[in-house]
Amino acid sequence: MKSFIYAVVAATILAAPALSFAQQSTAPVTRAEVRAELAALEKAGYNPNDWLNYPDNLQAAQRRVDAERIAQGHAPAVTTSASSQSSVVGS
Repeated sequence: MKSFIYAVVAATILAAPALSFAQQSTAPVTRAEVRAELAALEKAGYNPNDWLNYPDNLQAAQRRVDAERIAQGHAPAVTTSASSQSSVVGS
């Protein structure tokens, strides 16, 4: 019985960080927010028509936008497109 209690306590301690991340806001992004983000990325040098250098050019522009926002005292935008790695394997 004592080992079961230890196992439950250990599982709870290990699951606590995962549960704290699960409580982040998942509000949908509006069309205006997406257009504003794209405009900021294009201003930072991102060219959506440059498929040869994708996703490197997008990630570089996102880093520049984030650095500018941090310099202005704002939090960087959280995006999934620039921060995630491409999962395409073989073409």
